[in-house]
Amino acid sequence: MTITNLTHAISLNPASAEKLAEYPFDTSTQVDQAIAACFSAGKQWGALQVAQRADKLRDLGNALRENLEQLAQLISQEMGKPIKQARGEVAKSASLCDWYAEHGPAMLATKPTLVPDNQAVTEFRPLGTVLAVMPWNFPLWQVMRSAVPVMLAGNSYLLKHAPNVMGSAYLIQRIVTAAGFPQGVFTVINASNDGVSQAITDSRVAAVTFTGSVRAGAAIGAQAGAALKKSVLELGGSDPFIVLKDADLDQAVKAAVAGRYQNSGQVCAAAKRFIIEEAIAEAFTAKFVAAVEALKTGTPDDEDNYVGPMARFDLRDELHAQVEATLAEGAVLLSGGYKVPGKGNFYAPTVLGNVQPHMTAFRQELFGPVAAVSVARDADHAVALANDSDFGLSATIYSGDEALANEIASRLECGGVFINGYSASDPRVAFGGVKKSGYGRELSVYGLHEFCNIQTVWKNRQG
Repeated sequence: MTITNLTHAISLNPASAEKLAEYPFDTSTQVDQAIAACFSAGKQWGALQVAQRADKLRDLGNALRENLEQLAQLISQEMGKPIKQARGEVAKSASLCDWYAEHGPAMLATKPTLVPDNQAVTEFRPLGTVLAVMPWNFPLWQVMRSAVPVMLAGNSYLLKHAPNVMGSAYLIQRIVTAAGFPQGVFTVINASNDGVSQAITDSRVAAVTFTGSVRAGAAIGAQAGAALKKSVLELGGSDPFIVLKDADLDQAVKAAVAGRYQNSGQVCAAAKRFIIEEAIAEAFTAKFVAAVEALKTGTPDDEDNYVGPMARFDLRDELHAQVEATLAEGAVLLSGGYKVPGKGNFYAPTVLGNVQPHMTAFRQELFGPVAAVSVARDADHAVALANDSDFGLSATIYSGDEALANEIASRLECGGVFINGYSASDPRVAFGGVKKSGYGRELSVYGLHEFCNIQTVWKNRQG
């Protein structure tokens, strides 16, 4: 839980409700000083050769591995991630550094155009200082997946992290600096909403990237637009998980459980709406509920636990209200559906059945360990249900017919489709959404180029 007032944030351990730390918000002067330091360091950093910046990313990957246990333990304490998953987050972030260090320089190399004889080429220049407003659910990975390509491109990175994971933010900053990056290239601010607005409108900040809620993203995108600054928004989703009648049910159930309940269900691209073809709906649901009830839930420091506490007490209250509203609208409670008694912020892994398109669990994002199961008459109806959403981040299809699955994928309104595998982010492929899931892309060559000045250089053009 994070309690905020005008001056500071108080972070609580969600497994015990014990206070971890207080972090005073930066004053306007401190925000200004941080921007100045980040901007100045960016000039030095952007002047380096791409290969030199890539070498620093290799060093950063090694530094993350060296600090793996400290980072994982802090992530687990601050937001409740089960420790095995926290360690995986650190390892994945280190691999991200390795991948961009190896492949990024070629992506930033001068590119020929269709103009003959290299008379016109494309260059990829830094934009400047990029403000990043990041969420708490992946305190390291969310930061690294935006910061690594931003910094490789020659930009400096100004991080405003979520209040309940500020300890992680400051530890990441120390690790980046210890890895040999110039002081200030990666700068943390603990800013209030006013401080974020101050940074967005500051002329030294060139662009903004944001991951979080639709409401906050709309506000930040509007401010960036008013300041004529580039922005990338990743605003979460209500991802469909389609299971057709010819699917391998055991594999589909295994993926459905992992795709919904990892990180206690607090994943933007998690499977949330399970759309099952009528012919196998009863069999799938029985297997799914049994698998969910077999999940081990408890304190994040126990390596056997798969589901930990939710990160914030207010979000548990909100999730429970969504569950109760959906049941009042006619859904069926198949498992769970309650706050676990005690000091910790635990919510029982929950499955809702008979969820219809007008219901709360279908229309809204459920950011916690709750699955909503709906039944489709056939594949076409499944597509219609999947697309009947304001969100469009990713989707999953389980089917034994690859041609049919590919055809369905082409009709789904989302940024990523996973056939016979659940949604994930990987540096080799672009990540992002459409509709209210946001715009722009992270990762891959597309994420690298989002915060570049893509400059045309045309030599000796006559007439």
